[in-house]
This record gives sequence, structure tokens and C-alpha cells, in this order.
Amino acid sequence: MSSSPAVADNLRAQILADPDVILDDPDVMRALVAANERMMGANIVDLRGIAMERLEARLDRLEETHRSVIAAAYENLSGTNQIHRAALALLEPGDFPDFIATLSGEVAAILRLDGLRLVLESHQGDAAEALSRLGAVVQLAPEGFVEAYAGGLHGRGARVVTLRQKLPENGALYGDRRSPIRSEALLRLDFGPDRLPGMLAMGSEDAQQFAPNQGTDLLTFFAGLVERAMRRFLG
Repeated sequence: MSSSPAVADNLRAQILADPDVILDDPDVMRALVAANERMMGANIVDLRGIAMERLEARLDRLEETHRSVIAAAYENLSGTNQIHRAALALLEPGDFPDFIATLSGEVAAILRLDGLRLVLESHQGDAAEALSRLGAVVQLAPEGFVEAYAGGLHGRGARVVTLRQKLPENGALYGDRRSPIRSEALLRLDFGPDRLPGMLAMGSEDAQQFAPNQGTDLLTFFAGLVERAMRRFLG
């Protein structure tokens, strides 16, 4: 009396020739472990199986962490490249109108901004006419506006960059827009002694572009570059 083999001869030969094919396949191994547990019955605890499940779960977490670290590294590299390109672009203009045109055009495009405003605190109302020729990107504001809008003080030990996803309800800094600004980066600008401060406001329709939990080192560097470039034109 003969019986048919449980496994086809060609499949059996393939497994015996290369058992790593089975060992390297997580789905197949899980099926084999489950079959083994069913054979042992409900009264036997497979400690090795439990340990393997825990190790597998730990490995999955490590792989997810690894992927997150790599994704963050690529994102940081991309952000660094953007800031470097924007910084190089701002080194080119030879006068203030060209600087503003580059800031609102090329730099805004590099940084993927949907709104950008250079706010300058001023005592003099007659400067508004001259600055109005530079477009809406430059806005004059009364003394204390930067502190009131961004919060906090600008100076040694104070926060230079503020990232937020909730804008002031009555704020119309970016003007009338078809799509609202959902996040913004506020860069405080110090133009030196005896000068009122300024602020570079960068807005995005993407609520995740500027979030409070993000790092600000690159934007702090960029704020310092804008400050130094502005000082050249302010005299």
C-alpha cells in the first residue's frame, strides 16, 4: 500500500537544496510556527515562539525608526540646500530695489513660500511713499509691531525665529488671498544700535511647512544673512 508524499518531490528537493528560502520568508515562517503550535495543543506554552514574536516586533520597530531617521536626514539635507541657494541669491543684488525683487521673487520660490513680507518699524510717515514703489512685500509698521505680532523680545537670549501654525485672527499681514496662510516663520531682524527692528514674515498654505516643533538653526542663519544685507542698504 502506497501513500502520496505530503510535499511534491520537486518542491521538497528545492527546500532541501536551499532551506534559507524558507527561513528568509517571514510569512512562510509565521505559517510554520502557527502550524507547530496547533500540533502541540493548547496546554503547551512555546516560550521560544513567544520570544521570537517579541524579537520580530522589536525588529519591526527598529526598521521603522531607521526609515524615520533616513527620511529626517534627507529632509534636513533638502532644507540646508534650500537655505544655501536662497543665501547665494541674496548676495547678488547691488541695490535695495534689486534686493527686494530677489527676496520676493527668486528667494520666495526657492523656499516654496506662498506669502512673504519684510516689515520695517519706523517713526517716519514720509518713508511710506518711497517704499511703496518696492511693492507690497515691504511694509512699514509702528514701533512695537514686531513684538506684538511675533511675541517676546528681540535681543540677547531672545528667540530670533518663531514658527507657528495659528496666525492672529485679525492679522492681515499677507493681504487678501484666495487661499489662507496656514503656517508661518517669523524672523526678527536686528539692524544695529539706534535702529528700530524689522521682521521677515514667511507664510505657507501648507500647515506643516512651519511647525513649532521644527528646528530653527537654518532659519536663524538666514535671518542673520538678511540682517547683514539690509545693513548695507540702510547705511
